[in-house]
Amino acid sequence: MSNPKTEVLTPFNSQLIFIDQQPQMAFGVQSIDRQTLKNNTVGLAKAAKIFNIPTTFTTVETQSFSGHTYPELLAVFPDAPLLERTSMNSWDDQKVRDALKRNGRNKIIVSGLWTEVCNATFALSAMNDAGYEIYMVADASGGTTKEAHDYAMQRMIQAGVVPVTWQQVLLEWQRDWKNRDTYDAVMALVKEHSGAYGMGVDYAYTMVHKAPERVQHGPTLAPVAAA
Repeated sequence: MSNPKTEVLTPFNSQLIFIDQQPQMAFGVQSIDRQTLKNNTVGLAKAAKIFNIPTTFTTVETQSFSGHTYPELLAVFPDAPLLERTSMNSWDDQKVRDALKRNGRNKIIVSGLWTEVCNATFALSAMNDAGYEIYMVADASGGTTKEAHDYAMQRMIQAGVVPVTWQQVLLEWQRDWKNRDTYDAVMALVKEHSGAYGMGVDYAYTMVHKAPERVQHGPTLAPVAAA
């Protein structure tokens, strides 16, 4: 019997859900630098946009506690509905279940806050109740402590969740650099959100392949030794 988790992620077999990527939730995150967390989360969203991945957004107690979803994240999918909840477990909300079912893909990629609460309860419930495969984006999720995040990831892995990172998901969707219809957009995303990898791409393009710089800037003035 084949194991469906050995099938790599593709733009046609997976969907994505963002859970509670809201400022008050991020304020409590201590397992990862919060600016890095935001960068990775927005990068993941932009990757989903490139590959036309069905993407669901769900939020909790927006007006009373958690605040509005990051504007940088909403800007990637400006027309996406925000599925508001009261429960910490997204699976408890019928709108969320219906949205995932409509997308018709059994592999659910998850990015959310906090790992040990909202992510873990959703993952366990979705697997137990509906047989979904869960791919937890560890570096686009965060917990209240490093231990909380790490032990939640371990608990989920023991239950069958697959741990991934946002860039791993991006490159798994791209798969082959001969896929030119997404190549340029992926490279642009890498330059913007992939840190040292993106800097390396910029360097190779401009210094090795002599591509023009990505931005226009003022004149470069020659060195002048001080008297």
